[in-house]
Amino acid sequence: MAALMKLSSFFRPWPSLLTRHVNRFKDNRTVTKVINRTKFSTKAAWEMDTNVAKDVVLYAHHNPQFHKYLNIFALTQLGFWFYLAEFSLSTLKDVPVPKQESDSNLPWYRSINLGEEKYRRGITGVCLALGVLILGGSWMFSLKSIKNIILRKGGKDVCIITYAPFNKTRYLETPLRNVSAAQSRSRAPVSLPLKVKGSMGYFVIDMKGEFKNIPLFDSTVGLKRILSK
Repeated sequence: MAALMKLSSFFRPWPSLLTRHVNRFKDNRTVTKVINRTKFSTKAAWEMDTNVAKDVVLYAHHNPQFHKYLNIFALTQLGFWFYLAEFSLSTLKDVPVPKQESDSNLPWYRSINLGEEKYRRGITGVCLALGVLILGGSWMFSLKSIKNIILRKGGKDVCIITYAPFNKTRYLETPLRNVSAAQSRSRAPVSLPLKVKGSMGYFVIDMKGEFKNIPLFDSTVGLKRILSK
């Protein structure tokens, strides 16, 4: 009887062990299927064949509505600040502060005559500058926001299409050797700055856009190059 009890205790954990190994085998088989379905490239970025037979779209980000509203906002701000400048120039009157009041302990804003020539022209200049800066900054943002990147046939040139004011687009054709990414695409959190030789500042690739051909993008536009001056 004792031998029978020992034998039963020996075989008792076998079902659970068998089930555990079967489940592990299923998990491994599932992982194997996922790996087989996933295509890995064993080539480095500089080993990719970039001599394409036709034009290839590398990146696309269509967001015209945002730039339309940005353009409306900028024009509205320009009109507002220009109106304020005209109002300041034509309405502020030169009313000198009485000497006895200016000598007393008045707050600084009450001791200033805003209608005086230097203050009136200064306020007008600041309003004009703010309107122009807001408009220029908004337009510059649109001109630097990339809509499409196209690798031209042969892989030697690239076309960068950006947004422009008044719902228009701007085309920039440049050799690929004159384009340099500020960092790797995989490390860019929100946007990827792109430097083009001969252009002021950086172009911006929004990471919310669609990368049509990631390996080709990383091998061409996505590379960081040393641009000669």
